[in-house]
Formats: sequence, structure tokens, C-alpha cells
Amino acid sequence: METLIDLDKKIFLFLNGMHSPIVDQVMYYASETLLWMPLFLFLFFLIFKDYKKNGWYILLGAALTILLADQITTSFMKPFFARPRPSHEPTLQGVVHIVNGYAGGLYGFASSHAANTFGMALFIWLTLKQYHERTSLIFLWAALMTYTRIYLGVHYPGDILVGAGVGLLAGWIGFKISRWLLNRFGNAPATET
Repeated sequence: METLIDLDKKIFLFLNGMHSPIVDQVMYYASETLLWMPLFLFLFFLIFKDYKKNGWYILLGAALTILLADQITTSFMKPFFARPRPSHEPTLQGVVHIVNGYAGGLYGFASSHAANTFGMALFIWLTLKQYHERTSLIFLWAALMTYTRIYLGVHYPGDILVGAGVGLLAGWIGFKISRWLLNRFGNAPATET
């Protein structure tokens, strides 16, 4: 385990060490959820365009995805493992590149950003892939969002990988529940994908 933790720190320091003042601001704002509101609104539009009134069952599945991903990482994993973020790790003080003074909360394992974004990416892809072939591009958004967390100095790569895993599981569960809701209560049976 010590070897993995040491490797995680080395990879983090390498990735976090590649920065510039211009990219700092781009990464800082790219990490903000509000910046991506037009993307979310567009996805909501696609959901209701493709599923009509049944879109509400899809939104319930999406809400469940976020609820699961966020609560597992924030309410269970972070307090249970109590692993300080790199920005709060005493042995890394003065080494971690932090942008605009943002250091995040005390604990970072596992990343809620990674869980939420990868959970939503999988959920959206599974939900819309039968209607839109380029839906897989949503994973680029998830990758960018999670990379910003390393760049900003608030997550180790291991935090991101485990958070993404939690998110993928939550996205799959949310999708399966939305399919069940569509089949049980929707106007027309949903196709299983």
C-alpha cells in the first residue's frame, strides 16, 4: 500500500507541476459546475426531445446517479479514509501548485467531482447513445473535469480513479432504475440497452 501511495504522490507532483498562469485560470473555471450549465441544459433538451414526457423518469435516474455518487464519496469515503488532499498534506506544503488560493476541504479520497462527472457521463451515454452516435464525447468532459482537480492541487490521481469507479457504478445503477421506471410507468416500453 505504501508503494501505491508513493506512486500516487509522484504522478500527482508530475501532473500538478505542469502549469502556466494562463492555463491556471482556464483550469480553475473549468472545474466549476456552473460553467457547464449550457451543456446540462442541452442534455436536458435532448432527453425531453427523445423521450418526450418520459424524460422525467430519465431525470429521476440522473438525480439518483448524482445522489449515490456524491453521498458515497462525500458522506462515507472521505470521513472514513480521512486522507488529506495534496493541498492539505503537510509533507507537500510549498510543493503543490494551488490556483487562486483554492485548497478544497480537508479530505479528498475519493473525488466527488470524479464520481459525479463520470457517473453522469455513463448515465448520459447509456441513455442517449441509441439516439445520438456522438454521445460518447461526454467522457471527454468527464476527463477534463477530473484532470482539473489534479491541476488545481486538490486531488491525487488515485482519488480520481476511485471516484470515477464509484461514479460509473452509480451511473449504471441510475440508468437501470430509469429503465425500470420507463418500463413500469412510461407511456411506451423503454428499449433495453
